[in-house]
Amino acid sequence: MSKISDSVIVPKENNKHDSARTHVSGRSEFVDDRPPLPHELCVGVVWSPHAKARILSIDTAAALAIPGVESVQTHRDLHHHHWGTIFPEQPFLAIDSVQHVGEVVAVVGARNQEALRAGLKAVTVSYEVLEPILSIDEAIRQKSFIGSPRSIECGDVDRALKDAPHVLEGKLVIRGAEHFYLENQSCIAYPKEDGQMEVHSSSQHPTETQHLVAEALGLSQKDVVCVTKRLGGGFGGKETQAAPFAVYAAMIAQATGKSARLVLSKDDDMIITGKRNPFQIHYRVGFDLNGLILGLEAQHYGDGGAYADLSTAIMERAMLHSDNAYFLPSARISGQVCRTNFHSHTAFRGFGGPKGVAMIERIMEDIALTLGKDALDVRKSNCYAGPDRNVTHYGQTVENNMLPRLFSRLEESCAYRQRREEIKSWNLDLQKNPRGMAVTAVKFGIAFTTRFLNQGNAMVNIHRDGTIQVSTGAVEMGQGVNSRVAKLVADEFGIPLNDVRVMTTSTEKNANTSPTAASSGTDINGAAAVHACRKIKHRLASLTLQLAKIPPENWANKTAGLGTMPEISVSEGTDSESCIFSDGKVYPKADQTAAIPFATLISEAYFNRISVSEYGFYKIADLGFNKLTGKGRAFLYFSQGVACSEVELDRWTGEAKVLRTDILMDLGRPVNYHLDVGQVSGAFIQGMGWVTTEALHYDAKGKLLSHSPSTYKIPSVQDIPRTYHIDLLPNDENHANVKGTKAAGEPPLMLCFSVWNAIRDALNSDRSRRANAKPILPDELPIPATAEAILRVMKPESFRGWES
Repeated sequence: MSKISDSVIVPKENNKHDSARTHVSGRSEFVDDRPPLPHELCVGVVWSPHAKARILSIDTAAALAIPGVESVQTHRDLHHHHWGTIFPEQPFLAIDSVQHVGEVVAVVGARNQEALRAGLKAVTVSYEVLEPILSIDEAIRQKSFIGSPRSIECGDVDRALKDAPHVLEGKLVIRGAEHFYLENQSCIAYPKEDGQMEVHSSSQHPTETQHLVAEALGLSQKDVVCVTKRLGGGFGGKETQAAPFAVYAAMIAQATGKSARLVLSKDDDMIITGKRNPFQIHYRVGFDLNGLILGLEAQHYGDGGAYADLSTAIMERAMLHSDNAYFLPSARISGQVCRTNFHSHTAFRGFGGPKGVAMIERIMEDIALTLGKDALDVRKSNCYAGPDRNVTHYGQTVENNMLPRLFSRLEESCAYRQRREEIKSWNLDLQKNPRGMAVTAVKFGIAFTTRFLNQGNAMVNIHRDGTIQVSTGAVEMGQGVNSRVAKLVADEFGIPLNDVRVMTTSTEKNANTSPTAASSGTDINGAAAVHACRKIKHRLASLTLQLAKIPPENWANKTAGLGTMPEISVSEGTDSESCIFSDGKVYPKADQTAAIPFATLISEAYFNRISVSEYGFYKIADLGFNKLTGKGRAFLYFSQGVACSEVELDRWTGEAKVLRTDILMDLGRPVNYHLDVGQVSGAFIQGMGWVTTEALHYDAKGKLLSHSPSTYKIPSVQDIPRTYHIDLLPNDENHANVKGTKAAGEPPLMLCFSVWNAIRDALNSDRSRRANAKPILPDELPIPATAEAILRVMKPESFRGWES
């Protein structure tokens, strides 16, 4: 269950998701729900079965001879061959080699699914198989890297480690995860007159999809429109990797003049697309007798897969979040992306942040074990606090720091001390399954670290009945960005939420947009919409003040057709705060009796030829992170939170059951409280799945084996904590963002490390009951801590026979 703080007022209207009714009734439209046009073609892809190979030949003749197959496209049919958000190095279609299993070699378009399946099988590709790189260690050995090494430093790390009373070293292995969005990669391309192309894509970045389709087809950007109604989940997996599939469908559409639909199966989707980047982190940390960190040296290695995608930016965010909630007086955080022969790994909720957070939360546990202290006390001692301990290792001041308050309030509300004693007593009984508990935190920076992405635009159109249509570059993918933007607009004009409709995202209405990612959808697009509203409000306020001096019978709605009264001209400089917009009415602040219904005012504006449509633009100001020096203001603000999780481990199966989780988040002043609670709940559960059950298995040749729901275990309703409390900390002190809100999409995911650390706490309790047992080392329990991984720690002797 979730509980609502008594100090937060939640209007009934504030809990509505704009698609709630259509989702529940099955009437929401996704890409593949669009009815097929006559003669529409089905599109599929031929992908490489090898992790690394040279292409000797591609023969499409047999496929083209199959009845119903209308087109087979290869790299020879492209006008532009490479794409990449950071490094344009990845081929749309393999040219002379393949670099991972699942790399697309050819595209087939057919009249029906039967012909398509036959056509895909009939395309013959001859390969010379080469030796792949299938691990971070092997990539390091061969110096197979993407981009240059990066480093962020502060203080004198070498001196701090040398002088520290205690120094610990560790290695943390973090494996990847599948996005597992319910709507697979999907797109439909519609050829239009005069060579134009309209693409409907399940994409988090319609602008990039538009641009790449134009490049690949040899068109100018004005001739391609990308439309995205909504996504059936994205989580980062459709930020960059949706675009190539739109290219494939558009290639078939351009070649045949017919609409072309490409919808991947779950198996193909999982085999072809990249995952959350696996990481391997080596660290040394020095600390004093009280557990205060004096110096930290960490080397992050990330598996980028075959091509760069966003991996260098993901690495940067991992480095920036290696402090998480804790002050580092001296630190050297280094990072290097490795090139392997797996699918190109990509964005995933939290980007690189979870890697840095996992490391430092692990370190807090290590320090506590070494000193015999409670890990919560170690965290509270190290967390950002006061003017002397509030600057990050990259030089940004932690403003609106709620961490001390969050720790203290959660410690009390979840009865941490009492439950810690109860768990100790429970674990004394050797017949019982061991239990463990941990509190972890998150301090997640909000903004793109690439400065030019921190911009958005919006179009607001008010119609004569007083209802409003809003268009932005934000993509709705279940997180409720449309509902939040609608609420911001409704509040600006003081009208009911039902009177605002956020329209389908389309590049012909909102151009040059940023991806809906980095938890910035509402921040950027909502602020742009508010800017547009306020421009209109200036004009409406001027009109209201003038109408207050004119008898209603002389208003334009009664006289405009006759032309008997002069037209009203408005001043753009009128202060919109001179009038009140509330309860569907507008009136001068000095005279509430002169209230005009909002719809009537809009009609008067129309008859007086006053524009009630406006374009708004917003860019995040005061960002100044220097990527070369690793210093500066990287983020607009920080979303913060803490969580306490308690687990029980089955001694015979290794299964971890989460008994209870308490979450307390600082999300500023929520635009929509209930949607924020939903985001906190879903993000945490998704993260919990990653750190417990979601294991990716590849064979010795680099092919993914766990590519379906039967082999890849995402959380089910049975995995939700038996007791689940979520609360939001009241915070009216955040003035950095629109309406004082804070982002909710990604930050709560990183509270999943409370579960992972609770598992380790339980394992250490179990080990302490054995003679001469030592605490487990970080690399003994990787992420995810699956039942098998847990059992290997609890009963290592049971596995020796299998591994001998």
